[in-house]
Order: sequence, then C-alpha cells, then structure tokens
Amino acid sequence: MSTIDIPIQGMSCASCAGRVEKALTAVEDVTSVNVNLVGESAHVEFRGAESPRLREKFITAIEAAGYRTDLRVDPTATKPAAAFTLDERVGLILTALLTLPLLLPMIPGLHALMPGFTVQAVLAGLVQFIFGARFYRGAWGALRARTGNMDLLVALGTTAAYGFSLYAGLTPGHGAHDLYFESSAAVILFVRFGKFLENRAKARTRAALQNLRSLLPETVAIERAGQKLEVKTEDLKPGDRLQVRAGERIPADARIRQGAGDVDESVLTGESLPIAKHVGDSLYAGSLNLDGVLQLEVTTANAESLITRIARALEEAQGKKAPIQRKVDQVSAIFVPAVIAVAALTFLGWWFAGAGLEAALLHAVAVLVIACPCALGLATPTAIMVGTGLAARRGILFRDAEALEKLHLAKTVAFDKTGTLTRGEVRVDLVWTEGLTKEKLWQIARALQHAGAHPFAVAIRAAREAEASSPDARNIAGSGVRGHVDGIEYALGSPRWLKELGVTFANIPDDQGVALLASLEPPRYLGGFSFADTVKPESAAAITRLKARGLNLALLSGDQVASATRIAQELGITDIRAALSPLQKERELLKMKTAGPVIMVGDGVNDAPALARADVGVAMGSGADLSIHHAGVTLLTNDPRRLVDAIELSAATSRKIRQGLFWAFGYNTVGIAFAAAGVLSPMIAGLAMALSSVSVITNVLVWRWWDGREGNL
Repeated sequence: MSTIDIPIQGMSCASCAGRVEKALTAVEDVTSVNVNLVGESAHVEFRGAESPRLREKFITAIEAAGYRTDLRVDPTATKPAAAFTLDERVGLILTALLTLPLLLPMIPGLHALMPGFTVQAVLAGLVQFIFGARFYRGAWGALRARTGNMDLLVALGTTAAYGFSLYAGLTPGHGAHDLYFESSAAVILFVRFGKFLENRAKARTRAALQNLRSLLPETVAIERAGQKLEVKTEDLKPGDRLQVRAGERIPADARIRQGAGDVDESVLTGESLPIAKHVGDSLYAGSLNLDGVLQLEVTTANAESLITRIARALEEAQGKKAPIQRKVDQVSAIFVPAVIAVAALTFLGWWFAGAGLEAALLHAVAVLVIACPCALGLATPTAIMVGTGLAARRGILFRDAEALEKLHLAKTVAFDKTGTLTRGEVRVDLVWTEGLTKEKLWQIARALQHAGAHPFAVAIRAAREAEASSPDARNIAGSGVRGHVDGIEYALGSPRWLKELGVTFANIPDDQGVALLASLEPPRYLGGFSFADTVKPESAAAITRLKARGLNLALLSGDQVASATRIAQELGITDIRAALSPLQKERELLKMKTAGPVIMVGDGVNDAPALARADVGVAMGSGADLSIHHAGVTLLTNDPRRLVDAIELSAATSRKIRQGLFWAFGYNTVGIAFAAAGVLSPMIAGLAMALSSVSVITNVLVWRWWDGREGNL
C-alpha cells in the first residue's frame, strides 16, 4: 500500500472537501481518501506504486471536480493558500474600494452621495463578475458534480440581488429604494474578507508542522570519504562527519565523536531542561547545541530521522478524519440542497403572504447567504490540527485523529511494568550474609562478576567497584557464575542452582530477583543479594494524576508476581496481573474491555499484541519499533506524566470540537430562522456568515495561545 499527500486549491467549505474526496475515491486502485479542509490537502492511500500515469489521474479527477492542484510530492513545500498571494490581497482591496461608494449613502447624513443607477450597476457589476468570479467557478464545479457548496449559495444569492436591481432600474415604476446593488457587492466583499481572516487563522494552525520543518539548515558542511563538501541537509548519509558549534541546530540524527555540551531537545521531546551530552551519545536532528563544539557522525538518513518521522506522523494525524467528522460530512452532504429548498420556501411564503416580489427575493437571498456551512466544516479539522500540534510540542505523537478523539474516553489504563513505570535498570536492593562480613561478600561477588553481562552482574559492579577478579569465572546460562577467588571456588546464582550444587539454606524462595553466594569446597551458604527494578521518579506523580481523573489502573507484567506486586504497591496500583506471556496480556486486556474503553501503555515487543488490542495503545519513546507500530499514541520521552498530558489534550481537543460544532449548528439554525423571518438583510447575513467561520477558528486559536503558557491545557 502506498500513500501520497496532494495539495488542493479552491476548497471553501465542507461540501468542497466532500466533493474532492468523492472524486479521488473513484480513481482506480485508490483505497482510502482523507481530505483536510484546514490543511488544504488530500491524503490518499492506493494499491501499487506511485507513477506519472497515476498522478495524472489524480490531477484529472481533482480538476473535473472543479479544483486545482500542482501535485507536488510534498504539499507542505507549496506556498500555503492561507497566506493570500499579492493578487488576492489586491483583489480584496479593490473589492472594498468598489463597494465603499455603494455603502456610504447608507450612513445617516450621507444619502446625498448616492451614485446614479448606471454607476451603481457598473461598480456592483465589477464586483459581481470580476471579483466574484471565483464563486461562479466554484458553483459551476458543484453543479457539474451534482452537489452543492458555499460558492453555489453565494452565487445564487448575489446573482438574485444583482439581477433584481438591474430589473428594477431598467423598468418603470421603481425608484432608488428598489436597488440592492450594495447588498450583492457587500456580500461578496464580506465573504472574501471572511475567507481572508479564515485563511490567516488556518496558517496559524499549521504552525507546529511548519516550525518543525524550518528547524534544519538548508545546507551543511561535511566530510565524506576524506573530502570536504557542502550538501543539502536532506542529502546527508550515515557516516558523514560534521561539526556543530554552540548556538547551531543539529542537522541530522548523529553520534558524538568528539566534544561535549548541553543540548536542548525540547522541540522534539518536550523536555524543558538541557541534557548533557558526551562522546558516544546520540543526538536528534533539530536539537539545539547550547555550548561547546561537537564533532558528529551521521547515523540516520534524513528521511528516517526522528524529526522527519514526527513531521510525517503529524501530517498523517492531521490529514485523517476523526469519527465525529465523518458524521459532520454526512450532514454537510445534504445541507446545501436543504438550504436551497428552505430559500425557495421562504421566497414562496413571503410572496404568497403578499409581501411582494422584492421582499420575498431579499429574504430568500438572506437565507442562501447566511446558511453557508463553512463553520461546520472547519470546527473539527481546526481543533485536530491545533491539538496534534500542541501534543507534538510536548513530545506526544498521535498516529491519527481517532486516537486523539478516543484517548480521554478510556475508563481503565493498563501499564506494562519494565521500562514503562520503572527504569528497566536492575539495582541491588538488599544484601545479607551468613557467617562473613558484608564487605567480604561484596568482594567475592564483585570478583566473580567483574566481566559479566547479566543485569545482576551489571548491578553489582554499579554498586561497588571491583578490587580483584576471578581468573576462571564462567557463566552458567540460566543459573549463575562460578569461579575461584583467593584459591577458593564460589558459586553465585539462583537458589535452584545452588541446591543442585548441594548447598543447603532455609527460608529463601526460588525467586528470579535473588542471587545467593556459596563456597563449594565444601558447599556452604554465605549470603545473598536481592535485586529490584527502579521506579521512575515521575511514575508516582503520573499515577496520582490518573487517579484524580477517576481512571482505573492495572499492571500487566511479564515479571514474577513478587516483583510486580512490589512495584504496584509502591505506586498504589491494586489490580496486579503478573507472570503473563504476550498472548496472556492480550487476553487480560480483552477482559478489561468489558468494563469500558482501555488504554494500554507499554514499550516492548511483548506489549505489541496488547497495544494493538487496546482501544488506544500508547508506546513509550524508548520502546521497540514493533510496539510503536501498534500504538495510536507515542510518547517521545520515558516520562509517564506525558500520558496524562496526552489524555488532557485529547479531552481539550474534543471539547473544542464540540464547542465549534455547537456554535456552527446553532449559528446556522438561528441564522436561517432569522433570515427566513425577514429579520436579516442579505448584507448583514453575509457579514454574519463570514464572521461565523472566523469565530470558530478563533476559539481554537485562543486555546493554542493560552496553552503556550506553561501549565495550561
């Protein structure tokens, strides 16, 4: 399965997005299409490989639907349509200048400035057919596709007002009060101005993605195969060597060959504090070198760097529809025909009520103009784009809009233990002796484990530095290590193994977290060590916040019962399910889902089945690629508090979607009723329609601004 992101130009409302989606879905081999009205692009999945012939089919389908595309490989490389071109800005200004003489006489005391019929007709005609031509093009495309959109409503309404004014001015028995040129021109002006404000707001919602892409320098000086070159950042290859000075951005995922310094990774991981980096440490593209000069070796091609994968995930999440948006699209598909029907009924109702042709027509025009479903189509995608952008700033990646919408609905959070709530690093927890000093016990253990790779060996060496080593220490797989220290043979390993060697002891369980020491000449028990994983310092705070939200918490671990129970009790988790295989974890998760939606949080390959089975799977950033692949959410840091941030962002995004849809539906319902009742003139209806879209987007942007202040969601 292949994918492509296609920039779309000319979409104005949810109906436009639906028409583009329908056109692209009809292309052969296309399996899925998601059109992003705010991002002005389409994410298309198709069978087979991309080819010039297929791209031509996409272009043909889009143009047949009445829209334009240059189909660049990367739609973000195009100039955002939101930032109006110079010609469009000039067009807006000229529209205002032509409309102003028609509006000024409406101000008390300025009635004497009223232009004559011919001047009004010319001014309004220029606005109608030159600066309003875009609405006719969009309306024609909608009619060809046998559907409706905002352009059709505006074209019908303004043409009716302009046509009636021409009729009134050219036939006897009508006066200046029968001319409504200012209404047709003002509607076009206000709609264009509303789209201008709307497009500027759209550009801000795309800021997170654009900021990510602007972090990397365009070119970088490198050393490749002994030659000094200057190459584009996107052309960097593993093995290339380069230098990064203080204050410069890291251009690629790399490893430090020489030097040390503090690095700011906040833009990628959300970690606010600088991180000290030394020789051998890994660095991410886009990170900022705060001090020192670093000699680096590129480890990953640009296309697979962390920042590129974040940008790709962000694009995909913003391009895919939330479940609620699919329902909105179904409503939008019948909305425009319904509005035209209401406008026709309004016209007939007023006419038969004796109001006359003029009043009936104006009320019908007001219904057409105010009922545009722009705000309806913008409410969900705008909130999704801002929500995913804010999440990315915190080091949280949502794979799609569905995960963002569903995360806060969970009733239960199930955690893996190792690497999720704990560091995944074994430490010596307890030491005891039998007939010798602790110092002597440590001395023998360190000597036996001076070169061991087992986590217990690493923990012993980390606790105490070895003073001597056993010359013949050898590891017995699954059992322990044995060797001579000061001429005496010792064994350090599991209780089961020591029993097999003839060592006797009492009250020591055959626990995987225990290693016992014994001399073997003759067999004599000398003491032992217990080992434990270390709870992350952030885990307790995360658990407290999750409990405060009323969530049920469970621990699903592959570890032994004793180890899992100790960690769970330390954190206050009472639902403990331990010694589970990956398939057993999956089965336990299915049981939990009977009580409501479940979030599964893990970081290992053994978590992949459970992550895939959960309502939303959450993978920790250090986790295996397989677990991340099955997760709907990825936390780029190992801080479990980010899970709570993700849930709160999910709740805030859903809240903004509901607010936007409430105001959009409410506005259209009340607005249509007022227009049909004759309360609103076409001009006021046009202004109200334009401001409705702006208000929906502004509501989300205020959230984005407020969230930028630390601690606010």
